[in-house]
Order: sequence, then structure tokens, then C-alpha cells
Amino acid sequence: MKTLRYGAKGDEVLLLKKALMEKKYLLNLTRFFDEQTKETVITFQKNNDLVPDGIVGPKTWGKLGESKEVKISITNKKITEKDIIDFATKYDLEKAVVKAVAKIESNGKGFLKDGRPRILFEGHVFWRELERKKIDPSNFISEETKNVLYQKWTKKYYKGGIGEYLRVEKAAGISEDSRVHEAAYNSASWGGFQILGYHYKKLGYESIDQFVAKMYEHEREHLKAFGLFINNKQHKGQSLIGWLREKNWAKFAEGYNGSAYKKNRYDEKLEEAYQKYI
Repeated sequence: MKTLRYGAKGDEVLLLKKALMEKKYLLNLTRFFDEQTKETVITFQKNNDLVPDGIVGPKTWGKLGESKEVKISITNKKITEKDIIDFATKYDLEKAVVKAVAKIESNGKGFLKDGRPRILFEGHVFWRELERKKIDPSNFISEETKNVLYQKWTKKYYKGGIGEYLRVEKAAGISEDSRVHEAAYNSASWGGFQILGYHYKKLGYESIDQFVAKMYEHEREHLKAFGLFINNKQHKGQSLIGWLREKNWAKFAEGYNGSAYKKNRYDEKLEEAYQKYI
């Protein structure tokens, strides 16, 4: 779910209110984040040992994620067996192959319990993205930023779950420069198939914001982005979709996850998952 505050409008505000009402808070059921909603959120935050700022961010959504309304919202965003079959038919892939990739990339779940797409922020990619935008990353190095900005890949700073949203928001906030904001969101992998944001232009999205907005909509959008990516990405002489069709797990894993795939056993895990689903 997106961060909500006073003045916000839309379906997510309505979902917020339903979740609060489920917890016995009284509100007018509209799509506008008014003063009453702000005061109710502050009360909810105080009652749950959260910072009472009236802003519905990762931690507040996390507490609300247990509510029936939020769970229903997430359930309605899941891909169906028919979606997978249609996708496999379109790209001439085995259904078990598609399921295996989804399983290994995000444990088969495209959304967190609070309704936001799963992400993983990569600080080394953030470093590269800043350089691509002619911004010197070393200007932002400090003890405070060491967990979001570094030159070489490491999983040392991974937090998982909502913790990754805290990291991407921290990265985006190191400067008011809009290029830094884009670089931060480019540096997270998104959704059920963990597509890195910086690929958005090659996949046909107008901006990183449009790509992220699509990732919020439905797991079907995650599947669509996956198809565009593996059809577009070339690795060692052919597209990733070609390696998948051949079930060459090592070549696919290397092209999809990078040179660290062996260390993380991505190819072995993919084959194990495939054998399970077949």
C-alpha cells in the first residue's frame, strides 16, 4: 500500500478506513483522508506503540495488515491458475517452469501482508544508478547511509518484508534531487518475479513511477512484466525465455540473477521447484 496522509484520495483511503472500522474505530466511509481520519490514525498509532504522526506508512500498514479487509484486498490481487496457463501458452513455456521461477524469486507471493508488492532493495545497484545519472555516490557516504549505498553486492543489509520499503525510502530521501528518487526506485526489484526497476524503459513503461504503480495493482501485472523481461533480456547468445524453454537452469539463473547465482544455488533451487510442480 502507498503511504497515505491528510488530503489523500482514492480506493486505498477507503481500504484504510474499512480496516480501522474493523478494529472498532468510527469513521465516515469515504475515499478522502480528512481531519477525522488523521486523528483516528493518530489514536490507532498511539494504541499500537507507533509514532503518532497521522501518516499511514509501512509500520502502520503492517499493523493493519492483520485486518480482514486488507487480507481480502491482497487475495483479490493474486494470479489464478488460468493466468499462469494463459501466460505459459503465450510464451510457449511449461506451467511448472513459470511456477518454479515465482516460487524461488518471492516464495510464490507477490504482495506483503499489508498489500504492497514485495521488493528487495540493492544498494550496489543504487550506487550504479546514481553514477548513470551523473551523480557522485561518494557525496552521500556516511554511517547513516551505509546500509543503502555501497559499491559491491552484499546481502548483509537485507531486511526483508516492510524493512525493504524503509531502505528504499531512506535511499530516496538522501537528497531532494528527483534523480536520486528515481535512482532509488530503479534499484529495487519488484513483485512476484523480482524485476529490477531500472529495466522499466526497455519493457515499455513510460517511467519508473508507472512501473511501480503497475506493480501495486495485481500479480497479473507482475507476470506481464516477467514475460516482457525474459523475452527482452539476452544472455550468452539467446533470450532468457530461450534458456527457460530448454530448462537450462544455470544459464537462466546467471542471466536473471547475476554471477552470484551459484553462491545462492539459484539454478539448483529452480530445478528442485520445477520437479515439485511438474
